[in-house]
Amino acid sequence: MSEAQVTLYTYFRSSCSARLRIALHLKNIQYTPVFVNLLRDEQTTPAHRSINPSGTVPTLFVQRPHQEQPPVIITQSLAALEYLDEAFPDQGPKLLPPDPETRVLVRTLAQIIGCDVQPVTNLRILKRVAPMGADRTVWSKDLIEDGLCAYETLASSSAGRFSVGDQITMADVCLAPAVWGAERVGVDLSAFPTIHRIAQNLEKEDAVQRGHWQTQPDTPEELRAK
Repeated sequence: MSEAQVTLYTYFRSSCSARLRIALHLKNIQYTPVFVNLLRDEQTTPAHRSINPSGTVPTLFVQRPHQEQPPVIITQSLAALEYLDEAFPDQGPKLLPPDPETRVLVRTLAQIIGCDVQPVTNLRILKRVAPMGADRTVWSKDLIEDGLCAYETLASSSAGRFSVGDQITMADVCLAPAVWGAERVGVDLSAFPTIHRIAQNLEKEDAVQRGHWQTQPDTPEELRAK
């Protein structure tokens, strides 16, 4: 798979896109970004839905070395992370541990973020709750704190430098963007000491820095890291 051509449909502030950016950098997989501006509803255009029927980002598009083979198109970030781990086994760290007990813990932590936190705090949902009178920041903060509380409880027993031991896993790849989102809405990470410590370690990693929303080519100039 080393000669595969990889394309990532991404948006700088999409936490799901950030998961894949981090993973691709961790595994030293070169990719071409295609920028989809969610604020301009570019994700809902017929052209984009022809690639991603859900009308979301990210989409991982992999053209395998033999051009006669159809491309692999993955429109869900957790599935894409597992695909990268399986399709590029010799590149970078393994995102999923080899033994089933540790692997299921990593998947559980990743799904707390991917199923319990992100879907109910993403832009599509925030647009729907605002007309009902919900304060978007309060809504997001409460739901993020609920999810981080569950993550903290599990990770407090499994963490080393990262969420499960001392190796970055799929759980951490999901956690880092979730922490960025939590900080944006005013979550006090000191209430989650294990997560806070893991996040500090993650921020030192080159792949995490390169995947950060403030460092992307489509990040507006006024929001870029100084």
